[in-house]
Amino acid sequence: MSAALEPGWLNVLQDEFEKEYMKELKSFLLKEKETGHTVYPKGADIFNAFNHTPFDKVEVVILGQDPYHGQGQAHGLSFSVQKGVTVPPSLKNIYKELETDIEGFKTPAHGNLTQWADEGVLLLNASLTVRAHEPGSHQGKGWEAFTDQAISQLSGQKEGLVFLLWGKFAQNKSALIDETRHTVIKSAHPSPFSAYNGFFGSKPFSKTNAILIAKGKKPINWQIS
Repeated sequence: MSAALEPGWLNVLQDEFEKEYMKELKSFLLKEKETGHTVYPKGADIFNAFNHTPFDKVEVVILGQDPYHGQGQAHGLSFSVQKGVTVPPSLKNIYKELETDIEGFKTPAHGNLTQWADEGVLLLNASLTVRAHEPGSHQGKGWEAFTDQAISQLSGQKEGLVFLLWGKFAQNKSALIDETRHTVIKSAHPSPFSAYNGFFGSKPFSKTNAILIAKGKKPINWQIS
């Protein structure tokens, strides 16, 4: 699996692939396939978050929990779906917030966030795979140790990142982040169950850009074409 990782990320995560938990995770994923289960995303997309946003290019981190578990949805970026797939409710709410937060933002006709990833926004899920139609089915199998290490490496080796932590699950990851070096912006999750409890009106995107500009960095172009 390590060969599929962008070189900068491989440099900081290489040791993880030799650890027992990763060997057990690989065995688990092979068994899922052997027993006829469909796993999302497809193998070539599992590490898309890392490969679209190289370690040296990360400026913003948006943490998700699980890949989408419906057919054709997940492609390795948190909150993002492939073009041609119905935009999920959480992402619809993200777009709603962008319309009020970023002047001139127009909601795109699709839910593919690859442009953000290519801009330096790491769209990272805590678990990188899921069994079809079974949310949470690959939690606790080892992915969290791997993605926690990715967050820790970003925290320890980079400066001035912005972490957007939406909802309790993501906010629990703040323990991995050195807030003397980075900015953490917390709010409710954009899910329809919680968006009105503090996500709408939180202005995470303009806040992120203001922080990046203050640090002499290029702001994120949140508009998706």
